[in-house]
Amino acid sequence: MAVKFIIDSASDVLPGECKKLGAVHVPLTVRFGDKEFADAVDLSHKKFYKMLTSGKEEHPTTSQVTPAAWAEAMEEVTKDGDTAVVITISSKLSGTYQSACIAAGDFEGKVYVVDSMTATIGERLLLQYGIRLANEGFDAATIAQRLDEIKDKVRIYARLDTLEYLKKGGRISAATAVVGTMLNIKPIISVQDGVVQNVGKARGAKMADKQVRDLVVKAGGIDFSKPMCAAYSGLEEDNLKTFLADSTDLLCGSEIDVAVIGSVIGTHVGPGAVAIAFFHN
Repeated sequence: MAVKFIIDSASDVLPGECKKLGAVHVPLTVRFGDKEFADAVDLSHKKFYKMLTSGKEEHPTTSQVTPAAWAEAMEEVTKDGDTAVVITISSKLSGTYQSACIAAGDFEGKVYVVDSMTATIGERLLLQYGIRLANEGFDAATIAQRLDEIKDKVRIYARLDTLEYLKKGGRISAATAVVGTMLNIKPIISVQDGVVQNVGKARGAKMADKQVRDLVVKAGGIDFSKPMCAAYSGLEEDNLKTFLADSTDLLCGSEIDVAVIGSVIGTHVGPGAVAIAFFHN
């Protein structure tokens, strides 16, 4: 009997990556007007950003994974006697966690649901750490408990390149967006206590990236014994390459996984963002 993992698409772990990791990918839904897509399944990240920036589409919305979709994945994973650990986007950002709990009610003792209290590459870190624990021989119940205990150590910081999508999502006013754009303000956000919070801002990308690195140090620095990941949004990773090149001291020469921020978070941050996620010391 093996321990398997199920994770939602808000983690930005792509279906192909999930397959390689032995995990099951469950997509949220993305809508552009009356067009509906399964996130990362029939709407790739590349296609999403092309549609987002085309000026031809309504601003997208996303919706949670349904209990039925979770139940289908849980049934598939457990039908041969395996157990499952489910990792979801923060319950304060989506109803996806509650849907997973509803579905798991029919799989008592077989499925354990973890509210990541984070999103995107923060979820990815919990998946990678959970797989490490499974490879060390821990059972599903223990892994879920360990992830619940350690998730508070996950930190994620992102520097946005534009205020346009925060305005479209109603997170800032049009006036604030106009003034901020004129001053070349780059906001810095984080997921803390399960919600997205503004944690800083700076004029220009270079100063904003420095502030992100300062926040990493202030958080206690990176625990290099555990997974870490960087990410970018949009079609080009030039901003992330610059950030990583300027962060060699911070990373202590360690290699870092790179991912693309997908539609669930990309809807709000737009293209050009860079992010880093890690377990703090």
